[in-house]
Amino acid sequence: MREDAKIIGLISVAHGMSHFYQLLLAPLFPFIRDDLGVSYAALGFLVALFYTLSAVLQPLAGFVVDRYGARNVLLGGVAFFIAGTLVQGFATGYGMLALGAVLSGIGNSVFHPADFGILNARVSQPRLGYAFSAHGVAGYIGYAVAPVFSVAIGAAFGWHSALLAGAALGVVLLVVLLLNTRHLHIELQPGKSSIRSDARVLMAAPVILCFLYFAVFAAGLTGIQSFSVSAMVEQFGITATSASSALTAYLAAAAAGILAGGFVATHTSRHDLVAAAGLGVNAFAILLIAMNTLPGVALPVALAVAGFSSGVVAPSRDLIVRASTPPGAAGRVFGFVYSGLDFGSLATPVFYGWMLDHHLPHGVFYTVAGFMTLAILTVLLLPGGSVLVRNPAPVKKA
Repeated sequence: MREDAKIIGLISVAHGMSHFYQLLLAPLFPFIRDDLGVSYAALGFLVALFYTLSAVLQPLAGFVVDRYGARNVLLGGVAFFIAGTLVQGFATGYGMLALGAVLSGIGNSVFHPADFGILNARVSQPRLGYAFSAHGVAGYIGYAVAPVFSVAIGAAFGWHSALLAGAALGVVLLVVLLLNTRHLHIELQPGKSSIRSDARVLMAAPVILCFLYFAVFAAGLTGIQSFSVSAMVEQFGITATSASSALTAYLAAAAAGILAGGFVATHTSRHDLVAAAGLGVNAFAILLIAMNTLPGVALPVALAVAGFSSGVVAPSRDLIVRASTPPGAAGRVFGFVYSGLDFGSLATPVFYGWMLDHHLPHGVFYTVAGFMTLAILTVLLLPGGSVLVRNPAPVKKA
């Protein structure tokens, strides 16, 4: 139990930091826009660039994890995140911001295949559900902390200082991982897979449907995470600090929703219906914001409801992917499926930025609600409960 707890803790903290870095820059957009004189569309391109690199490289990272192990891949990802954030922290122009986005995008590509490769191989089977739950909660905690961290430091000392402080946290994480590398080693499965067998695994219908669902969901989530602060500032006339607090309410509630979703997933066989219900509540709450039916002081409550309902979906989501993963293929499957999150995230930032440049902040929330509604239709195409809850063969523990 102690060994499992240590592995889960290390991987969860690393995952939380990866989400922290994903959302560290975007809340600073109003400060960067005023300082450098760049448009929101151009800043949105930085988000798209980040997720493009992550999306393209994440499946490749999955193959590397399965063939050569996850430990060094994970350490390299943290190092790239630190380098990218440092470059952006010292940026004096748009070009350095773009270079930092490229480096950070490379770093982000490794976390899901490396994390799930280690968890599947090192954590005891009875505790794997707890591992997935802790992994997901840590990610949303990283999301929740990032906007408050970056905006608070940015408002007090400038956006450069906020990014440099974020890079310093990454150095601390890297040191902790280096001191515990023996807990990150996994025993590789013997033999090598062929291109045909790899394609058969990744092209299985449940895996493809999960990929599509994640892509649509991420397209909407990007609007909330990266552009809702700027949209709320313009639409409701509130301060950036108040808007970032409302976003934090969404992300913190999502973490609580993941915990609740773990209990729900344990006691139901229809994870598709759980996901559809959670996404439906999420879409409705976001739609109320888009329609301007709520006062600015009610934004944290509405976003908390939306975040909690979306968080409930997450444990069922990971069980769906786990059920479709054969032994020794965790890196490949999770790398491919979670690249759907990156593809969805890279497809929409410029559009969200364009709407803000044209003074259409409510359009950001209408678009998010639309994507969440589309995600409902996508997840309902998944097979029935018996497919979603079946357990794959156990993975050999190192």
